[in-house]
Amino acid sequence: MIKPEQFKFFSQLVKDSSGIALSTGKEYLLESRLNELCKVLGLKNIDSLYQQAKFKMTPKLKEQIIEAMTTNETYFFRDQHPFDTLKNHIIKELMEKNQSKKELRFWSAAASTGQEAYSIAMIIQEHFPQLANWKVEILGTDISRQAIEKAQAGRYTQVEVNRGLPVTMLIKYFKQQGAFWIAQDKLKKLVHFKTFNLLNPFIGLGQFDCIFCRYVLIYFDQETKKKITDKLVKVLRPGGYLFFGATETPVGLDPSMKRVTFGKTVCWKKAGG
Repeated sequence: MIKPEQFKFFSQLVKDSSGIALSTGKEYLLESRLNELCKVLGLKNIDSLYQQAKFKMTPKLKEQIIEAMTTNETYFFRDQHPFDTLKNHIIKELMEKNQSKKELRFWSAAASTGQEAYSIAMIIQEHFPQLANWKVEILGTDISRQAIEKAQAGRYTQVEVNRGLPVTMLIKYFKQQGAFWIAQDKLKKLVHFKTFNLLNPFIGLGQFDCIFCRYVLIYFDQETKKKITDKLVKVLRPGGYLFFGATETPVGLDPSMKRVTFGKTVCWKKAGG
């Protein structure tokens, strides 16, 4: 069992590096993830990992610990209704707003292994052929380098594509390669992935018309949530939309943001535009 001083050390390391807050009661989660990492590193137990991390920490080991604690649960068209709202309402509205410059930018801010970003790309390919001559970019970011590398490859198992992806779209937008399914170039040309830590300044990201930041804020404390949502609002264009996860309620959201409901979907729209 993980010792109190070890829990304190690793939970503080994770919070400082990623913003993820592991409160008392999450010892089991930390222990199970770090035990798996010990197996990968060939270490005897968490005691050994603790000694190495405390007295011989390297950038590589720090990255491996953060990777171990990063949750990468995701699937195609997760919750479905936000993507229906994107298709039926929001993209049409954004196209009208941006008609003169013919540009649309989306951000999947907790992209994990890429399914959310590719889901947005499939909606654009499937339902908006008129965007073919527009500049459309979907940026997918995640703190996990391993997750982003998988997203860039666009390579998924049968189990992964079975989660949320209709067979018709699987056949149309992915090609089979042995036991895997690979995203076709017509999707990949719309999507760009990079590692990014939401705790860092949002410098160089540019402005977005629509941001998906779903099922990540639940891992942060209130102060960190507020800092991140403030930064999200700043990089959202006037008239743009911001999506959180179904279980997430934004804290102290900027007054420029108005709650908007489309059926089951609750999202936030920035004033102006």
